[in-house]
Amino acid sequence: MFEGFALDRIDVGEAVLRVRHGGSGPPVLLLHGHPRTHATWYRVAPLLAADYTVVCPDLRGYGESSKPPTTPDHEPYSKRAMARDCLALMRALGHERFVVVGHDRGSYVAMRTALDHPDAVVGLVVMDGVPIGEALDRCDARFAAAWWHWFFLGQTAKPAERVINADPDAWYTATPEQLGEAYEDFRRAIHDPETVHAMCEDYRAGLGIDRAHDDADRAAGRRIACPTHMLWAAKDDMEELYGDPLAIWRNWADDLHGGPIDSGHHIMEEAPEELAAELREFLARCYG
Repeated sequence: MFEGFALDRIDVGEAVLRVRHGGSGPPVLLLHGHPRTHATWYRVAPLLAADYTVVCPDLRGYGESSKPPTTPDHEPYSKRAMARDCLALMRALGHERFVVVGHDRGSYVAMRTALDHPDAVVGLVVMDGVPIGEALDRCDARFAAAWWHWFFLGQTAKPAERVINADPDAWYTATPEQLGEAYEDFRRAIHDPETVHAMCEDYRAGLGIDRAHDDADRAAGRRIACPTHMLWAAKDDMEELYGDPLAIWRNWADDLHGGPIDSGHHIMEEAPEELAAELREFLARCYG
């Protein structure tokens, strides 16, 4: 995987991130979702690397990145904290301004990076997600039935870690056929109890402090300043839950485009060429 890419561990101050980086040209930061690692990008990253410098980290808590101690408000696993990591990582690699792309939980980190650090982010791509505050505002029986794991992972009265760690393969049902060469890296991660705990902390932050950050931004009228592209898997449930997901993102971004990709949720493995083509078109627009 990632032929020609370097594999490093980079201290970003609050965490040490495992990161693959390679290619040449303007920088693009690719962020994975739950319960994945940076390896999810193994088919897409090489398709971009001929013309762009591609950076793929494990988010803090995920994969082989470090797991900072948590606090009662779960702030160390907030998307704001992860966005600070992203900024520090890119600066450590010599990139003051960059495009950020996030899938699933990574889309929340990407959005927060663009909102909190507008001078650094020249373009934002979000995939298979709407802002956490927007999702929770729209939470109904249909959402709760489909995405009940948000509340299972996010509650603390009966912590989910014990259930998951009893049989990680039964809980996380992804297969080698779905994930390809990324499967073994994914499987190592889900069999690490510290990683499982950190991933639950991500969801606990989501139900509390992340929602508060989104709500405060919305109340203050803060918007994403850079061009924004929203993509979703046509065979997943974005349209079932939200109708047109772009309508929700228009509450946050003025310069907004996007659409569906003919894929299931694992877009990076299932439709890498189509995704890379979408990203290339957007990157060319951002970097002129």
